[in-house]
Amino acid sequence: MNEKDKMLNGMWYIADCSDKTLFEERIRCKTLCYEYNNLPPSKLDERKKLMKQILGKTGESFLIEPSFQCDYGYNIEIGENFYSNHNLVILDPGKVTFGDNVFIGPNCGFYTAEHPLNYETRNKGLEIAKPIKVGNNVWFGGNVVVLGGVSIGDNCVIGAGAVVTKDIPSDSVAAGNPCRVIKNLK
Repeated sequence: MNEKDKMLNGMWYIADCSDKTLFEERIRCKTLCYEYNNLPPSKLDERKKLMKQILGKTGESFLIEPSFQCDYGYNIEIGENFYSNHNLVILDPGKVTFGDNVFIGPNCGFYTAEHPLNYETRNKGLEIAKPIKVGNNVWFGGNVVVLGGVSIGDNCVIGAGAVVTKDIPSDSVAAGNPCRVIKNLK
């Protein structure tokens, strides 16, 4: 099994530049992100076309404000009526799935990559990817971080500055570091 197969199957894998396939896929994606981030704001059709080349799956109605950064792109799926404000970062060695009507404030990050706690193991270049799943009708305030292995249910609001380390049930307002449910919306 190669490193990409390990990555996609949620196993520990070597993420450094020694794996030619993963390295080349990251370079391709980062080059497309660079092109996207340097298009004039008025070039909406070109921006949309380029984003469809970057992402694994999109709805028809979406807008991602530059700057946007990701590792592979093909592991990211966005639903209909998706909007992200400036400076969205998605580290996507693991699958990141967004439902319909998701709104993301500025400076947010979704990070599926995790490294070993033991420094000797970590220094060997190992990492593991854990998926992130976001339901429908979710709003993220600015500066939110969502870590791998987290699912966020439908109809949620995640407050600005939250660090989401655990699942958030549907119909919740959640905030803080670590993020916790502070209000049920039903």
